[in-house]
Amino acid sequence: MWFARLASDRVLRARPCDGPFALTLKRANADRLYCLNRAAEAQNLSRGMTFADARAFCPDLLSQPANLTEDRRFLHVLRRWATRYCPWVGLEGDDGLVLDITGAAHLFGGESAMVADMYQRLKRAGITTRIGLGDTRGAAWALAHFGAGEAAPGQPLAALGRLPVAALRLDDKTTTALQRLGLRRIIDLEKAARAPLARRFGPDLMMRLDQALGRQPEQVTPLAEPPHYGVRMSLPEPIGLFDDVMAGTSRLLEQLCTKLKTNEAGARVLELTLRRVDQEAQTVELRLARPLRDAQRILPLFTRGVGEVESGYGIDQLRLEATQIEPLPVRQLSHVSSGRADQLDDLISRIGTRIGLDNIQRFLPADSHIPERSFLIAAAAYSEPEGPWIPPRPRPQRLFAPEPIAGDGSRPPKHFRWRRMPLTVARATGPERIAPEWWLSDDNWRSGLRDYWRIETQQGRRLWLFYTPQSPGWFVQGEFI
Repeated sequence: MWFARLASDRVLRARPCDGPFALTLKRANADRLYCLNRAAEAQNLSRGMTFADARAFCPDLLSQPANLTEDRRFLHVLRRWATRYCPWVGLEGDDGLVLDITGAAHLFGGESAMVADMYQRLKRAGITTRIGLGDTRGAAWALAHFGAGEAAPGQPLAALGRLPVAALRLDDKTTTALQRLGLRRIIDLEKAARAPLARRFGPDLMMRLDQALGRQPEQVTPLAEPPHYGVRMSLPEPIGLFDDVMAGTSRLLEQLCTKLKTNEAGARVLELTLRRVDQEAQTVELRLARPLRDAQRILPLFTRGVGEVESGYGIDQLRLEATQIEPLPVRQLSHVSSGRADQLDDLISRIGTRIGLDNIQRFLPADSHIPERSFLIAAAAYSEPEGPWIPPRPRPQRLFAPEPIAGDGSRPPKHFRWRRMPLTVARATGPERIAPEWWLSDDNWRSGLRDYWRIETQQGRRLWLFYTPQSPGWFVQGEFI
């Protein structure tokens, strides 16, 4: 199955377009056409043409950048869909699938009926395709790209003889060299002497010819299905006690964690589904601060969720599934390793089950000398602590928006009033001049330079003041605790 317009069909399925449309990809320092729809090809546009030339030929051309990652994902979706016809489905390059339908065609009324069903379903989905059917993988590829579609059983040469030598999946250099020798069709290559061709072009040329004609086998390697991280337990008698449910969950966790460990993965989100005898189901979702595969650490985190479950007339089935998986490679352990990080992660997970993981936050250092920009606030479950956090000068533990104060004219002021409190300065340290970052737009720093002072008052307050020379004024921005 060859999807000649895979990328453009994927985009146009979401946003149909009746006019010329093309996807562009930057190659050789220029934007070039990567995939076109039928209307664009009717305007004599072709792949590889520069986008500037294409717009000159077709001013009405609509375009957008290509997304190779999404195209690859879409091809995998089509591969999964094709398994409805046979279990042996593999990828053929970046725009095709190869199916081994041996023993499966009779389920659809024969090979011709199967191919017709493929065409009908893909056309209904808005996907352009060409299907080749042959005794060998090479013959099917040649017929899909260059032929009529089907070959009579046992007669590959009759179906492939008139096709160009490019149908043998040869590179452009070899194809051009064969055409210069007068070997333009597969039948011409078959009639030529093999030894001189093998010496000149190597064994790959004869191998491709023999694979297409069935003299040399070529297997179809299907993609392995991704592992499914789900386990289930059906009970002969319903249960309803908390301890019984936790015991069943413990057994499921052991099986699931074994599978996770085998694939060097860790669960980030777990769902425990409890089915009652009245066919109603309740789900307990557990979100973890870090990917885990340790059953002893995960089981206590289910305590709160399982305790809120209404068992009704009893629970007869438990199902545990890891819905979000992350890589978790094996770590080297040593005598100096500590479990403090694991304890903190478990604490974050336990609190997160109550208030949500996104509500547990930590401060991270940022590369900026501006006080307001010197830190970031991130969710603790989705970030790692960074350190050491060493500011150039001591910074207050409490930082707030600048609050203007009225001083007595001295620098720094000896007497001032802040938040309706009269304060007297006992000790002052400074100034520390901080200049604004001109490459960032910040309305709070448009006034220019700031001279910061650390103030200790006789009343016990330790404040962070700054003075603006451009527009004279004093402000309080933080407090040391």
